[in-house]
Amino acid sequence: MRGWSGLAALGLGLWVLAAHTAVAADKEHLAMLASAQAAFGRVESAGAPKLADASACVQTQAAVLSVALPPEETDLHFRKGFCQLVVASMTHAQAAFGDAAAELDQGDAKMLAWIARRVGKLPDPPNEAAPEACATPSCQAFVPVAKLWKGWIALQAGDAFRAAVEFDSQPNAVWSADVAGLLAFRGGRYAESVGHYRQALDVWTRESELKDPPLSVRLSPPADIPELLTDLGGAQILAGDPAGAVVTLDRAVEGAPKARAYFLRARAKELTGQLEPALADYNLASRAAFADASGLASGEAHLYRGILLYRRKDYERAEGEFASALNFDITLTLRPDASAWRHLSAVEAGSCGASRDYLERALGAVSPYFPKAEAETAIAGCRAGLEP
Repeated sequence: MRGWSGLAALGLGLWVLAAHTAVAADKEHLAMLASAQAAFGRVESAGAPKLADASACVQTQAAVLSVALPPEETDLHFRKGFCQLVVASMTHAQAAFGDAAAELDQGDAKMLAWIARRVGKLPDPPNEAAPEACATPSCQAFVPVAKLWKGWIALQAGDAFRAAVEFDSQPNAVWSADVAGLLAFRGGRYAESVGHYRQALDVWTRESELKDPPLSVRLSPPADIPELLTDLGGAQILAGDPAGAVVTLDRAVEGAPKARAYFLRARAKELTGQLEPALADYNLASRAAFADASGLASGEAHLYRGILLYRRKDYERAEGEFASALNFDITLTLRPDASAWRHLSAVEAGSCGASRDYLERALGAVSPYFPKAEAETAIAGCRAGLEP
């Protein structure tokens, strides 16, 4: 009996020891969960989280994930992915955005994962559409950012009306102002367009100067200030302020020496009587277009070189450049101008007849930057010369 009692006592002792060990392990696990939650809370609650806090949060969630129970894994993946996204938004490392997206997908936050891939310029999984919402409040807070990206994508595709719908569906005045400027421009309301573009520029300039921008700003579509300045300068030209446009476009080419900005600055300088500086800018526009082209064939570059030659009254060579512009890669928006410039060069070179008729028909499709009044004068002169 004493032997059995000894064995029973030993069994009871082992059971008590196991129970104490289990309780201790359970307490340690709960402490790890609490630490992970606290680390995430410091990042989530901060308007502009610190890199050190976000990195510590990633490490803490990873540590708990290694011992997590199945019901805990989804939340931990979300927290780890969220904190990785914060780190990526600060370091701008493409791989970090990919890691964040992978974790967020496992954390049932596909919308945030979609945003992460947008910011990181990463491809989406096959057949994945843009998610509309998230399951957690932390993720749901970024629905406005997702709508900004949807609007931005529509804007890049040329669908300004769809972009306006996305931008207007949530509170973000800056993108709404930008697309409103574009729509006003297309409607010929150039002074109104200038006002909208200035509003967007003021906000984006302030945001670009922030030392620690909020996470929502860092995850939003990128503001292209030189491009906006170019749009503003173009609207100023047509609103009757070419001198102001020159100042605006100076800032645009300083930020990004792009062909379109040089071209518009050349046009603005022409309108202010600065012929030689305008010719220099047409030359710079042509060079910049060639530099941006994937190959040596750039219709845009030939267009600007043709304008340069035309302004130097070298009409025959200009006509050849415009013909090259039409034969090479050129956007649909520039093609009508290239065609009209070609016929105008032919008319000025003395080829009235068919060239005059072609030019007259081409004027119906040109951009507002084409010197339409100048072409109409050439047509009238051509007609006068043909009259008996």
